[in-house]
Amino acid sequence: MKKLKICVYAISKNEEKFVDRWYESMKDADEIYVLDTGSTDNTISLLKEKGVHVVTKIIKPWRFDVARNESLSLVPDDADICICTDLDEVFLPGWRKLIEENWQKETTRLSYTYNWKLDDNNKPLISFFANKIHARKNYCWTHPVHEVLSYLGTQEISQTLENLTINHYPDATKSRSSYLPLLELSVKEDPLDDRNMHYLGREYMYYGYYKKAIKTLKKHLKLEKATWKDERCASMRFIARCYLNEKKYKEANSWADKAILEAPYLRDPFMEKAIIAYQENNWDNVIINCLKALTIKKNPKSYINESFCTNEAIYDVLSIAFYNQGLYEFSYTSIKEALSISPHNARLLENYKIIQEKRK
Repeated sequence: MKKLKICVYAISKNEEKFVDRWYESMKDADEIYVLDTGSTDNTISLLKEKGVHVVTKIIKPWRFDVARNESLSLVPDDADICICTDLDEVFLPGWRKLIEENWQKETTRLSYTYNWKLDDNNKPLISFFANKIHARKNYCWTHPVHEVLSYLGTQEISQTLENLTINHYPDATKSRSSYLPLLELSVKEDPLDDRNMHYLGREYMYYGYYKKAIKTLKKHLKLEKATWKDERCASMRFIARCYLNEKKYKEANSWADKAILEAPYLRDPFMEKAIIAYQENNWDNVIINCLKALTIKKNPKSYINESFCTNEAIYDVLSIAFYNQGLYEFSYTSIKEALSISPHNARLLENYKIIQEKRK
């Protein structure tokens, strides 16, 4: 059987602190190619020292899809498999063997587990299937930001390998300032694309442009392609969150209720409703919605999932609600659960002491 030629490709800019870790996780590839888009640190020299093929090109005006396509163009035509990664990502060991054992002759794309956010103990908080492993031909990147790998052929054959895993360790110091104008451009270029309309509304929310966010997210919900319930639920939750930030509690509750009806199998809308109730000091509703969220044992793998639905937040909020209702034993049980997840959280430890005092 012919040995598969596997190539990794990436883009970089000022990533020197990630080079060693990234290369160690990727070095089982036959070749590694990086398009550097203007590093002023030691990224390029460090990569070249390790035998990585590096080409420098400044992309103006900046677009992620153009940069990705330029990096893909570095990969030779005789490659069987291309793997697009970023330098803040790490393959778990054994990845090459898994791919070689499972890649079929007719396969064009491979999906894998992508742990986008992990806690301090390396436990995944937000995990979903990514699909940036693909055949060399008939693929290109589209959209200025939140770029998508698009298939140009006649019949795409996809596989999923759940035990093939990449972990993401982002650089919190890196600016996202380019995202908003690029998302606005993306929606201008393709106003019927539901995914980027949702992303643009979410970005407006992050910036505190609540009226713009509400308007854009409502546009998303009206799009013909906007049929994925998880994403529709998220748009409804974000609308609720925007109204909450404007102190419009009636509207916030109404949209949180819509989100629950849209995707009652997710924890996220129940927690959104609980957070609104928390702001209103409606402790009964906090308790009801947190407990409903906890009946859902596992969210489906999705980038839509919120970390506050899987970390200590549910138990933290629940302990405060029980405490304010004078239910100190329930509050104590909840704060212990929160601390089992985040044992060094100073605020939780202080709350634990306060609750303990009330139990005496």
